[in-house]
Amino acid sequence: MIKQNLEVVNTLGIHARPAALIVKTANNYNCSVFLEKDGIKVDAKSVLGVMMLAAPKGSSITAEISGDDEQQCLEALEEIFAQGFNED
Repeated sequence: MIKQNLEVVNTLGIHARPAALIVKTANNYNCSVFLEKDGIKVDAKSVLGVMMLAAPKGSSITAEISGDDEQQCLEALEEIFAQGFNED
């Protein structure tokens, strides 16, 4: 299992489009992926779950990933977070 903090850097935070991108990315891997913010832990393969995090710019989200391809999944998530979900 890998745990890593990810920072929301895009101006609008996690809204519908970034949530969908996170879910699409997580679903490319066979591992389990959970995101946690302020004590709320959600399945990163669920759009509604990810949107429940209500994460504005500057938020820190902990990714918890476990499975055979956990490292590749983490790297993909780190990339889309760092790129601001291609919004800015």
